[in-house]
Amino acid sequence: MDDFKRIPREPRPATAASTQPPQPAPVQRPAQPVVPPQPLQPRVNAPQPQTQLQDVPLPEDISVTPPPQKKSRKKRRVLAALVALLVLAVAALGGAWLWYQAQLGAVESTDQTKKVVVIESGSTPTMIADQLESEGLIRSALAFFWYTRLEGVQNTLQAGSYRLSPSETTPAIVDHLVGGKVDTFQITFLPGATVTQNKKVFTNAGYSQSEVDAAFTASYASPLFEGKPASADLEGYIYGETYSFGSDTTVKAILEHTFEHFNSIVEKEGFVASYRAQGLSLYQGITLASIIQREASPSGTDAPQIAQVFYTRIAQGMPLGSDVTYQYIADKTGVKRDTNLDSPYNTRRYPGLPPGPIAAPGLNALKAVAAPAAGNYIYFLSGDDDITYFGRTLEEHESNIRNHCAVKCQII
Repeated sequence: MDDFKRIPREPRPATAASTQPPQPAPVQRPAQPVVPPQPLQPRVNAPQPQTQLQDVPLPEDISVTPPPQKKSRKKRRVLAALVALLVLAVAALGGAWLWYQAQLGAVESTDQTKKVVVIESGSTPTMIADQLESEGLIRSALAFFWYTRLEGVQNTLQAGSYRLSPSETTPAIVDHLVGGKVDTFQITFLPGATVTQNKKVFTNAGYSQSEVDAAFTASYASPLFEGKPASADLEGYIYGETYSFGSDTTVKAILEHTFEHFNSIVEKEGFVASYRAQGLSLYQGITLASIIQREASPSGTDAPQIAQVFYTRIAQGMPLGSDVTYQYIADKTGVKRDTNLDSPYNTRRYPGLPPGPIAAPGLNALKAVAAPAAGNYIYFLSGDDDITYFGRTLEEHESNIRNHCAVKCQII
């Protein structure tokens, strides 16, 4: 090895190629022999031992049940539930419709009493329905409300004053309110009626008892009340007549109208001066006329002669002896009628006029006080034939009782 010396090579200028590190030479693998593809051989399973199956007979009572159809059952349940709900809904609607129809009927078909109902401006259908139900004029506010909606008239109900009756059906009342016509009505006070009877006239016309009582205790200013004590009620001042009013007229307004009418008659007939000529004030003249009104026949033709009897008795210091006066106060105070009743209204016991009128006098009685008939009778009676019989003496009077008053004269 020492014999050889490595002779250094001359350095060569560096080139691009020479700057790359030397690449290893590819490794040559020995060639593999090419094996031609072999066809696939079917896989042969190892032989398995064969087991001989024998037919085993099944019991005849065993049946094969298919698995339950869960989805079909669920559908049937849902369908049944829907049908049940539909039946219930139809039944509910049917029941509601029957109830609705029943509630549209009259509250009381036989009650013809009229009630004054004031529908205020701005009232809604609900407010009107509640008001009518509270007044006992409709059966159901709910049925009234739905009826107006179904008929399309809920916005056409008119404010105003109406006279309605429990005998009217809801459709009839709605038609009344839709029409919007303020009702007018007539009210009749009879000659010879008392305050108690005239109060019933008002309530029968549809006014409330509270309104009637308030009006009858109110204060009124009229020349008609000249000489009337402040403590006296309105007995004798409601002039018997038939009047027409709008249904919104109050009880107080009606009374004021009757007073005005009565006063116009007093002024027209000059009763104040005529009564003064007989020694009576207007109040005393009305009081005497009220007694004559109750004693006279319905025609009133005997009124002047009855006035003559009373004037004669007053002049002679005799009691008037009128049965109608003690009967009046007994009925008013709720005590038994008795000819010996201790009351200034008992003109059998006390002479002169009673404290006040006992009824509303009619025109014939008022005129009779102003112009009594001539005569000297001091007795009279109303016979069983409704004819008035007069007597100058007690004997004549007793004869009239025997001959003409077998029944009436026994009545207390």
